[in-house]
Amino acid sequence: MHTTILVTGATGTVGREVVKQLSMLDGDIRVRAGVHSIIKGENLKRLPGVEIVEMDFEDPDSLHAAFTHVDKVFLITPFAADQIQMAKTLVDEAREAGVKHIVKLSVIGADAEPGLALGRWHREIEKYIENSGFSYTFLRPTSFMQNYINYNADSIKKEGRFYGATGEGKVGWVDARDIAAVGVEALTNDDHIGKAYDITGGEALSNYEVAQLMGEVTGKPVNYVDVPDEAAKKGMTDHGVPGFMADAMIEVYREYRAGKSNETTDTVERVAGRKPHTMRQFLQDHKECFV
Repeated sequence: MHTTILVTGATGTVGREVVKQLSMLDGDIRVRAGVHSIIKGENLKRLPGVEIVEMDFEDPDSLHAAFTHVDKVFLITPFAADQIQMAKTLVDEAREAGVKHIVKLSVIGADAEPGLALGRWHREIEKYIENSGFSYTFLRPTSFMQNYINYNADSIKKEGRFYGATGEGKVGWVDARDIAAVGVEALTNDDHIGKAYDITGGEALSNYEVAQLMGEVTGKPVNYVDVPDEAAKKGMTDHGVPGFMADAMIEVYREYRAGKSNETTDTVERVAGRKPHTMRQFLQDHKECFV
């Protein structure tokens, strides 16, 4: 008997990797990739056993179709003003459809009290899942290595530098491939039911250290430029980031500067059975993004 797994946010950094890794598994697993736009999901169609389904949060019929005959869900919601309500809508739809298990992509520190705004938003969704009677697993990763591609690659290529407000603070950056590996294990093994996993890489690095590694890997000088919070916020809002989101990120950066994000966990090795990618490995694998 086959198992159908729906991945919401399937074109995002982690969602895309979860779909890819699920498609490579042996066994009778059917992967349904939930996308906001069928066009954006075109590249996922080439993966074996992957079905693309359009999901419009404003269209209940599209959500009903996406969840029909689904057994498990990898739940990703966008970083948006109404992300909590979006998530609750998806959880309600999953309950109506008879979904058995939800693996939610959360954030490290979601269980902290009082915690940061970003963590509180995710924790509210986690509690909603818990109270809805689902079997669940929560993944709580730190910042993604892929953020250097998503947000810094352009200035690294053009200027040989990138900007931030993290000071000397070190972070246990994690590769999205490793988050996905833990997620796939949680989707396919009942041993992870009811668990919440903090997920980091194996080393904590400052942006200055990452810049040095970038220079070694690319063969060209790369510098990190630390800026005040106000300048960092303006840089984000100038690029279309909503104010509430920029404020939440500044709060995170302050935690980094204070040295509160320099711990690492063994989750990837313990759950996925292999060591996490190092920052050097990540940069080598994506070298073309920075030169």
